[in-house]
Amino acid sequence: MSNDIKSTAPASSNFLRGIIEADLAANVHAGRADANGNPLPPVVTRFPPEPNGYLHIGHAKSICLNFGLARDFGGRCHLRFDDTNPAKEDQEYVDTIIDSVKWLGFDWRENGAEHLYYASDYFPLLYSMAEYLITAGHAYVDSQSAEEMVANRGNFGEPGKNSPYRERLPAESLDLFHRMKAGEFRDGEHVLRAKIDMASPNMNLRDPAIYRIRHAHHHRTGDEWCVYPMYDYTHPISDALENVTHSVCTLEFQDHRPFYDWVLERLAEGGFFKKPLPHQYEFARLNLTYANTSKRKLLQLVEEKIVDGWDDPRMPTLVGIRRRGYTPEAIQLFCERIGVAKADSWIDMSTLEGALRDDLDPKATRAIAVLKPLKLIIDNFPEDASIDCAAPVHPHLPERGVRHFPITKTLWIEADDFMEVPGKGYFRLYPGNKVRLRYGYVVECTGCDKDEAGNVIAVHCNYFEDSKSGTEGSANYKVKGNIHWVSAAHALEAQVRLYDRLFSDPHPDAGGKDFKLALNPDSKQVVNAYLEPGMRDAQPDEKYQFERHGYFVADRIDSTPGKPVFNRVVTLKDSWSAAK
Repeated sequence: MSNDIKSTAPASSNFLRGIIEADLAANVHAGRADANGNPLPPVVTRFPPEPNGYLHIGHAKSICLNFGLARDFGGRCHLRFDDTNPAKEDQEYVDTIIDSVKWLGFDWRENGAEHLYYASDYFPLLYSMAEYLITAGHAYVDSQSAEEMVANRGNFGEPGKNSPYRERLPAESLDLFHRMKAGEFRDGEHVLRAKIDMASPNMNLRDPAIYRIRHAHHHRTGDEWCVYPMYDYTHPISDALENVTHSVCTLEFQDHRPFYDWVLERLAEGGFFKKPLPHQYEFARLNLTYANTSKRKLLQLVEEKIVDGWDDPRMPTLVGIRRRGYTPEAIQLFCERIGVAKADSWIDMSTLEGALRDDLDPKATRAIAVLKPLKLIIDNFPEDASIDCAAPVHPHLPERGVRHFPITKTLWIEADDFMEVPGKGYFRLYPGNKVRLRYGYVVECTGCDKDEAGNVIAVHCNYFEDSKSGTEGSANYKVKGNIHWVSAAHALEAQVRLYDRLFSDPHPDAGGKDFKLALNPDSKQVVNAYLEPGMRDAQPDEKYQFERHGYFVADRIDSTPGKPVFNRVVTLKDSWSAAK
């Protein structure tokens, strides 16, 4: 954990905080020490991802919760990789997970010690504990086929049937287990199962598998092992080995908790662990509208090139939303606002976007960008003149200073800011109407040029020399329209990517729907825009508010010195709510 840990815990704001406060008051975990005799904090949590994919926004909730609880109660949080499935795991995923957790603002150091762990480091201990369970009569090697085990497991309305190998003598099971480790058998030929209760109403207690044969190369242990522990067996043991006090999981693990407790109780009986043992608590996972966080479906989007990789700014992956321009503070604010509950519910995407706007508004430098350029010619402006205009870097923070840009005879304006025949309530440019060029002069439209097809290609106007913003004369002009512009001779031409929600349906795969049919065709639009000249110096990851258009970020991958590429992070207002 970082060194700015709070000395006192905040008032209870969710059931988990209440549980921890009660445990602290009762000194449940007080006076503990690790294997080296070092005192342990009273609260130890962990974030335990499997390195088989990229983290997404749902993981961010768990990260903020686990690290936040440890921080707020003077404890520590571990980062642990549950790397027990070598066929699906890779060092690439380890690296991106570490990077994502750090980016969110958390670390796993305490007093100079780094609490980064891997379940694979425990493989020898996990194996020896499995040997104990066999000799104690709590586990056996089952030689049924996978199909036979499924058939005999029963269902929610029918109890399971005991395996014909369930009463194998411990010595025989131990011998087979050793031979499994020695590589004598093929994948699936044998499996080690806990001996609990095949008639249990909880399917997870019907003699669950705790070890399987898998001849696969592991990204850390290589080919040392060909038997690997199951997640439900590994997880509680890892927690106990790391002296975790509060093991916080999402609701889908609620039915797994009895096995979690069974494993630790049996091993405590064998002298492996002392009480109090870790306890598992469950909270509702993040269900976000207009998003999909299924690893399988995210992989499908990437492999079918529907998106531009795992870090596509439309993806809900942390690498994707980071590239989109989300900030760690916005995600932490979002997680704080949605809270922690015991029951599943849906969180609207607008809540996440609202947190982002609230975080960016006081931070983002303002700038002018013209995304749909149309030429504006000030006919009475001196041909070669260039007059300086100034605007605040931030309208509510004068201490941040001003930015400067020139006004010249030929400008770029938004195409939407001119109508040859205006509609009712239209106050921008049309023949005979006056508007103010924001931070510049008042101009009066005199007409337009068209191409052979009748399309407007340029607008003409005259300016009033005594109307410049910030001068005494400007107060003499009362106009309703105020439009943005950049000098055609000085503007930075840049690629701007207008990103929006990836799906147009709030529940893209509900009811068995094909989620690809809900893809938003306008989720990415690329335009060549013109920006005020100071934007040439924009650095990768630097955030801006393009006045009128929304919040944008210089792309962290594709931007180069003097030639930034911009992603729209979020619009200024939630247009989706209005469209419902």
